[in-house]
Amino acid sequence: MLRKQIAFGAIAVLLAGCTADNPTPTAFEVRAPLFAVDATTDLNLGTHLTGDEEVCPACTSSTPADSRAQGQAIFRVRATEDSVDFRLIATNINNAFMAHIHCGASGTNGPIRMWLYPGIPGPTGVAGPAGSGRHSGVLASGTFSPTGVTCPNGMSLLSQIRAGLTYVNVHTNDGDAVANEGPGDFPGGEIRGQLGDKNN
Repeated sequence: MLRKQIAFGAIAVLLAGCTADNPTPTAFEVRAPLFAVDATTDLNLGTHLTGDEEVCPACTSSTPADSRAQGQAIFRVRATEDSVDFRLIATNINNAFMAHIHCGASGTNGPIRMWLYPGIPGPTGVAGPAGSGRHSGVLASGTFSPTGVTCPNGMSLLSQIRAGLTYVNVHTNDGDAVANEGPGDFPGGEIRGQLGDKNN
């Protein structure tokens, strides 16, 4: 009987030690930059994309702000300014069929100056298929050259990016003839973010 009491007492002490005021963590989060760069030579740019940032003059009952999709665009401009690495992430989005950098101030729409998706990044491109379905994750990544690319005011694309006068957006299309029917069908753009210098 004494042995049983000693065994139960030892188990009770062990359990008490395991249930201290500070619970044992069950998960942890690690944050790391998408690009490991020397901040003294390269320029880091980025933006968060949401439906609230889109400008949709043709929208009626549904607007891009109704979208639950989000995105993140990250850019690294090399010190030589002849090469830009990028990664575009889009989550909870349906029917993404193209994505670009546009010239334009916040609250205004402007022309495409750099295609990011689909295909090879560059000043020109071709839209992907409509009705492509759900996407969450990296939509596009790669490298492009901004050399010779200008906005309508004649200023270089990079100078306009630094001035906050460009934006990134992801366009969606469900494939039918009616546009702007709701999330997954905003051909003019469903999520958008204004670009800016993340070194400041």
